[in-house]
Amino acid sequence: MFCCVLFCVVLGVFSEPSVELGLNGKWRLSNSNGSVSVPAPVPGCVHTALMQQQYFQDPYFRFNDLSYRWIAHDNWTYMTSFNVSAQLRVKQKVLLVFDGVDTVATILFNGFMVGRTDNMFRRYDFSVSHLLRDGENVLKVVLVSPVLYAFKQSKAHSSYSVPPECPPDVQKGECHVNFIRKEQSSFSWDWGPSFPTLGLWKGIRLEAFDILQLIQFSSFPLYNHSSGQWRLQVELFIDADQTTSGRVELSLPELGSQETFQTRFTKGRTKYNFTLLINKSREVKLWWPNGHGSQPFYRLTIRGFQDQVLLLHTGSKVFFRTVELIQEQIGSSLGLSFYFRINGKPVFLKGSNWIPADAFQDRVDPSVLRNLLQSAVDANMNALRVWGGGVYEQDLFYDICDEMGLMVWLFACAMYPTEDDFIVTVREEVSQQVRRLKSHPSIIVWSGNNENEAALATNWFDIPASKRPSYVKDYVKLYVNNIREIVLEEDPSRPFLVSSPTNGAESEQEGWVAANPYDPLYGDVHFYSYTSDCWDWKTFPRTRFASEYGFQSWPSFSTLEPVSVEEDWSYDSKFSSHRQHHESGNQQMLQQAALHFQLPNSSHPLKRFTDTLYITQVMQAQCVKTQTEFYRRSRSEIIEGKGHTMGALYWQLNDIWQAPSWSSIEFGGKWKMLHYFAQNFFSSVLPVGFEDEDSLFVYAISDLSQDLQIRAVVKLYSWSGLGSLCTLTSDLTLIPGGVAAPIFKRPMSELLAGCGVCTRLTCLVSFHLEDDHGVQQGPTNEHFLCSPKDAQGLRRPNITAKVQEDESGFAVTLLSDAVAPFVWLDVGRVPGRFSSNGFLMVSGNRTVRFDAWRPSSVAELSRSLTITTLTDVY
Repeated sequence: MFCCVLFCVVLGVFSEPSVELGLNGKWRLSNSNGSVSVPAPVPGCVHTALMQQQYFQDPYFRFNDLSYRWIAHDNWTYMTSFNVSAQLRVKQKVLLVFDGVDTVATILFNGFMVGRTDNMFRRYDFSVSHLLRDGENVLKVVLVSPVLYAFKQSKAHSSYSVPPECPPDVQKGECHVNFIRKEQSSFSWDWGPSFPTLGLWKGIRLEAFDILQLIQFSSFPLYNHSSGQWRLQVELFIDADQTTSGRVELSLPELGSQETFQTRFTKGRTKYNFTLLINKSREVKLWWPNGHGSQPFYRLTIRGFQDQVLLLHTGSKVFFRTVELIQEQIGSSLGLSFYFRINGKPVFLKGSNWIPADAFQDRVDPSVLRNLLQSAVDANMNALRVWGGGVYEQDLFYDICDEMGLMVWLFACAMYPTEDDFIVTVREEVSQQVRRLKSHPSIIVWSGNNENEAALATNWFDIPASKRPSYVKDYVKLYVNNIREIVLEEDPSRPFLVSSPTNGAESEQEGWVAANPYDPLYGDVHFYSYTSDCWDWKTFPRTRFASEYGFQSWPSFSTLEPVSVEEDWSYDSKFSSHRQHHESGNQQMLQQAALHFQLPNSSHPLKRFTDTLYITQVMQAQCVKTQTEFYRRSRSEIIEGKGHTMGALYWQLNDIWQAPSWSSIEFGGKWKMLHYFAQNFFSSVLPVGFEDEDSLFVYAISDLSQDLQIRAVVKLYSWSGLGSLCTLTSDLTLIPGGVAAPIFKRPMSELLAGCGVCTRLTCLVSFHLEDDHGVQQGPTNEHFLCSPKDAQGLRRPNITAKVQEDESGFAVTLLSDAVAPFVWLDVGRVPGRFSSNGFLMVSGNRTVRFDAWRPSSVAELSRSLTITTLTDVY
C-alpha cells in the first residue's frame, strides 16, 4: 500500500491538517445486464464477492474453474455512496485515490467520468474537488471483461503477433494475456487455474489538502568504502497545490544523526532527494540474511515545515546493508562468476520460487503470508525469487521478509507489445513499484523479465528468422531502454538484471540476447529434465547459479479431498487429468518414480490413489535433494571451467490451488516431503555423499562465517536388520567458513569388503559430521547403494506410534522392528507440521515433535495419525 500522510500537533508548531475519507467497505456489485446484484467488500474481487453471497461453490472445487468462466467474460460495476464533510470539501485539492484496480475500468463520480484505468499494478488518482456535493456522493467503477479486452487489444495490434497468443490446451486457460497489464497467471499457468479476476483489489479513499501531500517516500542506505561513511538517501514524492518554501528534518536518533534541509516545494508533483550522513562515531548494526546474522533496524523520522506550520510528519524503519552482484573472472577459467555479496560477504542463496498464494488476492491474509514465509525460514532458506507473472506482493510480504532475513529476487514477466501507450503505463508502474519497495533490505536484485531472453534466443515461439530482429529490438526497447533505465535511475543501491536466466554481463555484451542464455559459465540457469534419472548427478549442469529447477508431485489426500468427490480418487480419473496443467505431467512423475521405486499396485482403489500421491512426493523429494546437494557441493570447485555455484532456488515454494505442481508446500500450508527434506539439504552445515569413479565421497559444506574442525562418520546398515554393521571415520579436517570440501573418500569395493556381508543390494550408507568434541554438526544424511526397488532384505516394518503432550507441545514416539525408508507421518486435516518427516529409520525408535497450528489434543492426533513407509505401497 502507499504511504498516507498522518498529521498531528507537535509542541511549539501548528499543523496544517489534511483530511482523508476511506471508501473501503461494503459496495454494490452488478453485472452488465443487472441479473446479478450483490453486496461486495472492497478491497476484493468479483469472484470472492459472489462466493460470499453463495452464488456458487468453492471455485477450486472439482471443475469449477471451467463452470465459472462466465464471470470473467462479463462486465461488472461497483457502486457506493457516501457523504463528504464540509472540512474535506473546503480543501484546495481533493483526490480520489485507487491503490489498485483490476484492471480495465472507467471511473464515474457523481455521474461524471473522471478517468480510466488499464494497469493492475498502478496507483491512480483523480481530481474530484469540483464534483463534490453536500449530501450523497455516488462513485461507480465500471470494469470491462479482461478476457474480451485482451482479445480486442490483440486484434488491434496487427503489425505482428506477440507470442504466445494462447496457453497450451492442457492449461484450460484464456488467450492474449500479454495484451493486458494484469496478473499473468490469472489467465492460467502450468501450475494454476484460469480465474481472470476483476475488482477493486486494493484500498480506495479521498485525500484532501491545501498546501501539499506526501504521495510516497522511500529510503535506502549507501556505503562509501573508501571513507567508511554510511549515508541514507531519502526521497519524498510530493504533490503541492502551490509553490512554497519550507524545510525538511530527517532524524535517526539511535545513530545520533539529524539534519535539516531548506527546501522549495514547487507546484505539481515532484520528487525531492535528501542525503542524511550517518554519524561515523556510532556503530551501525547491519541487516543480514537468514543464517548469517540478525536483522536490526532503526527508526527514521521525517518532518516538513512551512515556517512553524507542520506540513508533513511520517517515518519508517531503516535497515543498513550493502549488496553487490559479482561477475568477474575466476582464475584462468572461462566465463564469469555470478554471486551476491552481502555486507562484503559472499552468500550462497538457498531457497525457492514464490508464486501467488491464491488466485484471489483478497484471500491472502497476514496469517497466510506469515505461515508460508516462516515455513521458508524453518527450512533454512535465505532467499525467494518472486516470480514475475504474479503480482507485486503486498507491503506485508516484504516487511516479513525484512524481519526474517529472506532475500528477494523480484521481477516482471512475459512478452508485451511496445506501443507508446503501453510503454507509458509500464514506465509509470515501474516507477511507482520501485519507489514503494526500494526501502526493503530484503530485495537484493531487480529483474526485468523471466525467460524472455531465453525464449528469443532459443526461439520458443517459432518466430521466422526474418522477423527476429524486430522482436529483439522491441525486447531491448521495453526491458533495457525503459524498465532498466527507470530502475537504475530510481534505485542505485542494488543490481538490475534484464532477464533470468541470463548470461548477465555477457548477455549485455551480446546485445542483451545471448546466443546461449543457458551457458553454465555465466549468469543463472534454469534446468528441467523429467526423463533423465534424477539420482544421477552427472545429468545436472554445473552452473554458476541455479535459479530454477524441480520436479512435480501431487499434494496429500487431505488437501485434495475437500475439492473432490469419490469418483475423482484415482490417478487416471477425469479430475486427476483436469488438475494437471503440465503436458504429460502425471505420466512423467510415474516414469521418474519407476526408475527407483516399485509403483503402487493395491487392488483397493482409494489406497492405490493415496499410495500414488505418496510415491510422487518421495520421488520429488529425492530428486530435488540430489540436485540441490550437487549445487551446494559445487560452490568451491571449478571443473573444466564450470562450477563455483552460488545459488540453488528450486521451483517452487507454494501452491495457488489443490493440484499437482512443483511446490514443496501444499495449498493451505501443509508441508510436502520435499519441504522436510529442504530443512536438511539447506542446513548451514551439511554432509553430502555421492559416487564418482567407483568411490564414495563425502563433502562437508559450511555456510558459517567461522572455520570448523570436523570429521565424517560413515556407517553401513543392512536393509534386513536394525543397527549399524560397521563405522568408518575420517581424519579431522579444517573446513573454512563458506566452503564445500571433500573430507572422506573410499573405493566402493573396499568399503563393502570391509563391512563383512555387505553388497550394493543388501546395504545402505548413513553419514554425518562431528567436530573435535564428538558433537554432531548438521543433519544425518544417507546414500543408497542401489535403487530401493532392488534392495534385498527390505521388508514391511511394523511401526507403532505413541502421541504424548508436554509443556512444549506434542511428541510422537515411533517403534519399528525393521529398517523403514521414507517414513511419512500424516495427521490429515489437523494443521501443523512435524519436526522431521519422510525420514529413514535404521534404529528401533525415533521421536519427532508436532507443532499444531490450532488447538489440538493427544486424542485427536492419535486418531488422525497415519504412518506410511515405502514398502507399505507395494
